[in-house]
This record gives sequence, C-alpha cells and structure tokens, in this order.
Amino acid sequence: MASHKIERIASDIIKYLGNIMYTETDDELLKSVTLTAVDVTKDLSYAKVYFTSISELTHKELEKELNEAAPFLRGKLAKVLEVRNIPELKFIYDESIEYANKIEGIINKIHED
Repeated sequence: MASHKIERIASDIIKYLGNIMYTETDDELLKSVTLTAVDVTKDLSYAKVYFTSISELTHKELEKELNEAAPFLRGKLAKVLEVRNIPELKFIYDESIEYANKIEGIINKIHED
C-alpha cells in the first residue's frame, strides 16, 4: 500500500500537470488530453501518467507524442511541485473507460434481448 506522502505527490502531479498541459502550452494535442491517474514509485523516480483523449490520433501515436513532451512537462512540473526529485514521466493510454463502455454495451444488449 502506498504511503500518504506518495498518494499526495501523485495527486499533486495529476493536478499540476493537467493545469500545465491546458494553460501553459500552445499544443492542441496536449489540451485534448484528460489525465485519469498517476502511479508514482516509492522512491519517487518514476511516475506513470494514465490518460485518455478525444484526439483522432491512435493510442500509440498519442503515447509517443506525450512521451516526447515529457521532459518539457517535467521541467514545468519542477517549478510548482515541492519535492526534491521530480519523477520521470511515462504516459500510458488508459483503456479502462473504453473497456467499461464495451461492458456496458454488452449488458444493455443482454437486457434488450
């Protein structure tokens, strides 16, 4: 189980990173992304950032673009996050929403029959 400190840092990362991506960048791709969760390692060296998007790019293309922007975002995050070491960011497409919609569709179809 994660400690309260790590949970707080993960919460701060998702809050500040979302704000940075929406207000401090001109890239429309970054503005189309919705962050859903952040998992931070215990030693605070890495953070997996889960996201969804309304962009027309494929999941792999989105991940590639976001991971290329990760050093820039990490630098911006370092200015607002109050920790000694800022974790490296790895963006991962969150498929749980699509999966939930698929399951809901199956359940609705069963109820219709």
